[in-house]
Amino acid sequence: MISGILLFVLAAGFPYYIFLEKNKRIGSKTIFLVSGFLLLCAIVLSFFIANEHPTSLVVISFLSALYTIYKATKTTNFYKLGYYFIFINAPFFMLFEDKGAFYSLSLLVSLVGIYFIGRFYEKNYGSANYLAVRGVTLATPYLSIYITVYLLCIALYPPFPNSLFFLNYLFSSESFGLWSIVVITLFAGNFFLAMRVMEKSLFGKPNTHIHYVDLTFKEKLLHLSVVIVLLGLSIYGLKELLL
Repeated sequence: MISGILLFVLAAGFPYYIFLEKNKRIGSKTIFLVSGFLLLCAIVLSFFIANEHPTSLVVISFLSALYTIYKATKTTNFYKLGYYFIFINAPFFMLFEDKGAFYSLSLLVSLVGIYFIGRFYEKNYGSANYLAVRGVTLATPYLSIYITVYLLCIALYPPFPNSLFFLNYLFSSESFGLWSIVVITLFAGNFFLAMRVMEKSLFGKPNTHIHYVDLTFKEKLLHLSVVIVLLGLSIYGLKELLL
């Protein structure tokens, strides 16, 4: 019970909404970094403590995730979307038990990429808000490719690692019938939000008044590193799925 509550506090949204978002001195970038670090702590802890939890804790986590989906539809900030996706997937972290760590790790790697995208926007367009520049299509090829990869991972598209760990859980779990509403709802939430961002940040009409800035060599290396890690997780997830 104690370990389940600890993992919930580290991975779910209510503590952040109560203590961090209401603090005007703490920006969304800081909350993203804090929530990502604490999710990493939860992943590490899950290898050392049994991820056992009462049904009530999963229900609370699910209600928190539904509220987070609603909040995510109200923002166009990459940093906020990053930590919202952590909180949306918190019930998966608890339901997946021993497999939850790898699913959450795969999610966290995808969100590291989203963080780099938000930082690029902030540096070149003055804000991590993907609607801060009207009509932006991100015509620069590399950035468009990386945003697409990260969002497809989060939307649980195969053969990206998030979907492989997700499917591995469904095929090996005996409790899917009991938690089908949780799984289907959060799958739809991930997919809808990721596709919403893609539609608004990638496929709008080009604006000829905007000077598009391409990724620097260092930024390309950072994103390439994230994609390589995701590829490695995909290979591992496929191996687990086929065994």
